[in-house]
Amino acid sequence: MKSDEKRSHRLNYLLKCYLINPQEDALYRLAKQMGVSDSTAKDYLRTVIIQAQKIYSK
Repeated sequence: MKSDEKRSHRLNYLLKCYLINPQEDALYRLAKQMGVSDSTAKDYLRTVIIQAQKIYSK
């Protein structure tokens, strides 16, 4: 699996989790459990929150 595919799958999973339980600390812990660095986990967090805001604004 290519790295962009892996990132996309991870972000989709995190987005689903965030929509169920919108807590940033829980989302960060999930991202860290995926074995990514702190900076990548924070990037995932920002990306997922932006996507969730787009969904909520519709």
